[in-house]
Amino acid sequence: MENKEDDFYIGYVDHVSTKTKKTIKSFVLFGILALITIAVTFAFTQNTFKNSSFELTTNTKIMGVYHEMPYPMLKVKTAEDTFKNILLLGFGKSSANPFLKKIRNEVSQLSGSMLSIEGNLIYYNGKTLLQITNDEKITLIEKANSKRLPEIKSLVKNMELKGEIIDPKCYFGVMKPGKGKIHRSCAVLCISGGIPPVLATTDENNISEYYLITDLKGNPINKKILPYIGKPSLLTGSIVQLEDWYQLRIDVNTIKDLHRPSKIY
Repeated sequence: MENKEDDFYIGYVDHVSTKTKKTIKSFVLFGILALITIAVTFAFTQNTFKNSSFELTTNTKIMGVYHEMPYPMLKVKTAEDTFKNILLLGFGKSSANPFLKKIRNEVSQLSGSMLSIEGNLIYYNGKTLLQITNDEKITLIEKANSKRLPEIKSLVKNMELKGEIIDPKCYFGVMKPGKGKIHRSCAVLCISGGIPPVLATTDENNISEYYLITDLKGNPINKKILPYIGKPSLLTGSIVQLEDWYQLRIDVNTIKDLHRPSKIY
């Protein structure tokens, strides 16, 4: 009768049977292939990063004309007769208003004043925002002068726009790409905290445009718009231009939910 080698494996014995060697090699090869497959699948199913930036660890000092039309902004000169309006935000899920309280108490009129503000820049698709982290880093350079304020132009009345209401802080750079229900919940918290709501639209050529949303009188709007955040909707209102930003002035009660899946959240 032929003697068969015992395949029982003992760790402290040097000799390993041929059958056990084959089993171990097959298991290792299968494990490597499975790991590669999982890694490749995971990589190709992830959302790509947007071409946006959030300079969390870099403080940048900028100087410009402060204004509220109706959200806090800083009008910054970038070249001769060329200006950029930077949307001001607070740290975390907060508007810039708590960080501006101290400087507001120091002057009777803040809009039109020249300020120096140090914070973290956020930028994407031609839009720039600044996160303020410390009210001590806001300095008054010159007192208010209404001639410095940006010009508001009325463009279109009763304009219909389709898009999604987003939180500009996370959308423009803090979260990349910030998709899913969790990020929609985050956007709700940010806007309820005072961060301005923005309508993001995309035309047939996949070109995006952004509109700061206000009420019909051009006043800030936050709480009433929360149920519509991250839902493809039809908004009707008047469009005004604030230099390099557009505003959409609406009656919240006229927003129509399109009942379509969100492309953002």
